[in-house]
Amino acid sequence: MSATQTADAQNPARISTPVDRYLLASLYLMVMTGFGTLAATGQLDLASVLFVTAALLWRGYLLLLRRSYVLPESWNTRLALGFVLFYLVDVLLVSRSFLTATVHLVMFGLVVKMFSPLRDRDYVLLSALSFAMVLAASVLTVDSAFFLAFCAFLLMAVATFILLQMHRAGTQATAIYSEEQLLKLERRIGSSLSVVTPAILFSILAGAAGIFFILPRVAGGYAGSYSSGSDLSTGFSNEVRLGSIGEIQQSQAVIMHVAVESGAAPGEFKWRGVALSSFDGTTWSNPHSNTIAPRLPDGRFVVTSSPRSIHGNLLRYRVLLEPLSSNVFFLAEQPVTVSGHYSLVSFDAGGGVFDLDRAHPIALYEGESNPARPTPVELRGAEGAYRTDLLQTYLQLPEIDPRILQLAHAVTDAASNPYDKAVALEGHLRDHYGYTLQLPATAPKDPVANFLFERKRGHCEYFASAMAVMLRSIGIPSRVVNGFRGGEFNDLSGKYVIRARDAHSWVEAYFPNYGWVSFDPTPAASLPTHSGGWNRIALYLDAMTSFWREWVVNYDFARQKSLGEEGARRSRALLETLKARVMKPYQRLLASARRGGDHVNGFPAHGLRGLAGLAFFLLLVANGNRVFGWFRLLRRRKAAKAPQEAAAISYERMTASLAKLGWSKKPEQTAAEFAQAIPDTRIRETVDSFTLHYERARFAASQEDADRLPQLLEEINAESR
Repeated sequence: MSATQTADAQNPARISTPVDRYLLASLYLMVMTGFGTLAATGQLDLASVLFVTAALLWRGYLLLLRRSYVLPESWNTRLALGFVLFYLVDVLLVSRSFLTATVHLVMFGLVVKMFSPLRDRDYVLLSALSFAMVLAASVLTVDSAFFLAFCAFLLMAVATFILLQMHRAGTQATAIYSEEQLLKLERRIGSSLSVVTPAILFSILAGAAGIFFILPRVAGGYAGSYSSGSDLSTGFSNEVRLGSIGEIQQSQAVIMHVAVESGAAPGEFKWRGVALSSFDGTTWSNPHSNTIAPRLPDGRFVVTSSPRSIHGNLLRYRVLLEPLSSNVFFLAEQPVTVSGHYSLVSFDAGGGVFDLDRAHPIALYEGESNPARPTPVELRGAEGAYRTDLLQTYLQLPEIDPRILQLAHAVTDAASNPYDKAVALEGHLRDHYGYTLQLPATAPKDPVANFLFERKRGHCEYFASAMAVMLRSIGIPSRVVNGFRGGEFNDLSGKYVIRARDAHSWVEAYFPNYGWVSFDPTPAASLPTHSGGWNRIALYLDAMTSFWREWVVNYDFARQKSLGEEGARRSRALLETLKARVMKPYQRLLASARRGGDHVNGFPAHGLRGLAGLAFFLLLVANGNRVFGWFRLLRRRKAAKAPQEAAAISYERMTASLAKLGWSKKPEQTAAEFAQAIPDTRIRETVDSFTLHYERARFAASQEDADRLPQLLEEINAESR
């Protein structure tokens, strides 16, 4: 036996060889990354996180000092028996959960094993426990940070398995090394690992990426039962107590990303969730039954009982929803259709749309909504009788404080029609009441009366409930809608980021012949605002998260098809470019060969070239219109291959022209918002027309609209001179 091995046998706590030191360090980092990945999901209790973190940090400190503290074998047995007894107590009395108690048992075993003498099988056991933690984290989270943590874990795993193989081979060696030789060996191992390990990691990731993107996939949906969406589910269920939305608004969590694909966007987005019609004084509820949405041949679900033309100028958008414990589709106001990988969708009389496909929780879907809204003049002239069922449902009230009815009449008596009465109530609440997210210390018996006459401060739910109750008290059918308002635009991903703090409640009132119209009595200046000045790091992180959710978590056959078509198109374009580059030198070489042949034969080529050039020039002049027509045809054919790219180029030229006049497009502005911001009426009308054709060409690949853009650009340039 070598001297080193003898020393190891006498002192198992001593770390002697370079391979052993590197192995323990890489195994420790592997365990740390595995546990950190699991802890980052937020599903572990605080006590377990603190206990394991403290133990692992102490173990790392000992490794840094090249010392090792090991528990005696007798302690291991006693600790194991003691924690088995505690496990039973944990299941029955402390955690009262088999899953949580099992996690505690595994975490305790991990810590004990880290401080025990390690044999070859212990290395394998700790590696397996680390992988199990990463595997559990992959079920509990869909965040893009998991990928970074997984890459770090994989890097440590590769190094650990390489060193473990070297360790096993080293136990059979009989050579004796001096201290100087061991130092050189340690440096060589470190430099080799620093090169080989990342190379193997990149090879693994490259191979895995190829398998992931090429093999056919079916999106089965995220395990939504593990998501922490209880607050949201209580705020968007069929029964919501006053104060639920205010609790949601205190969170900064991202709820969804929305990409507007085409159509005229409203000045301010409202993303409807559920409409609530029954009120008992403290809780709003939705008693409506659901109707199964009919499905069109192209896969879209019609989610309205009286759809206007689904082929009109609709607002079209794509929504990427974070994992939530809710089956509600959040859609822009007046939804018409919704589509996605769902087999069954329903909607109710309140306009709420729900996913009934339990195998596919809501993640990625597309929606279409009608942005049209009646004008104030039309609403003031709305006449007709209300249906009986409408009055029974949307005028229902519990016993309310008499002062509420008196206030409603005092505010609206001067108005001569239901629309002006609703506007008067909306303005009164905005102007005379304050906004706060602080809830009352004790729940009042009558929250609406308490808000109107005592606190005079509250969040959006109190404003919406007060307006709805007062509208009903004067005979105007109304309901409360819970959803989200606004969002922050990320110019890197081209999507709106909607957070929990954007949760909102507003009111819808019914007008004969026009249907439901929304009102928002919450003071606009008091609502959660966005500075629009996200730092670039936050923008990049959000764009990365959005890409990860859409192209990895929700990657399926439809995404594969889209990616394949795009790859084929780019490949054809690349081949055409290479072909053109190869043909140009060939043509020049052929022309040179021909000129050389002419000189050899003594043919008077100079005079002939002059005559040919003159004839060609005269031919061009005589057929100028036809030549220009050919050029225009070539340009159309080139644009026909990519009308979307042509539209993007034309739009950049248009914005550059207007920027010279001092009208620069802001990153957070949509194309429609930028057009409306131009102060010159004459130019604004032309830019409006340009924007309409641009959106059709850009998002619907309309060749006709792409061909119209150059002419409109010339008109804009002429008007701006």
